Amino acid sequence: MVLITVKVEGMVCGMCEAHLNDALRAALPVKKVSSSHIRGEAKILCESDLSEEGIRKAVAPTGYAVRSVTKEPYAPRFSLFRRGSGRCR
Repeated sequence: MVLITVKVEGMVCGMCEAHLNDALRAALPVKKVSSSHIRGEAKILCESDLSEEGIRKAVAPTGYAVRSVTKEPYAPRFSLFRRGSGRCR
């Protein structure tokens, strides 16, 4: 899995976040999308890498500007079960 962070300029409220999330979900094969107008970014979780060009094309019709795109491998950080112990932590 890949976690993609897109720095976005122009979001000012929660509706902006929802608008961007909907546009990304409609245009790209994502598992999860979360945006923050305060941080000025959208985080995209997907099974495989997405092209920066594809991300920019998905964001363009919304009226917001993509400033940067960073990618990193994603691995869940939290597990309820300890491996091999058979009991909860």
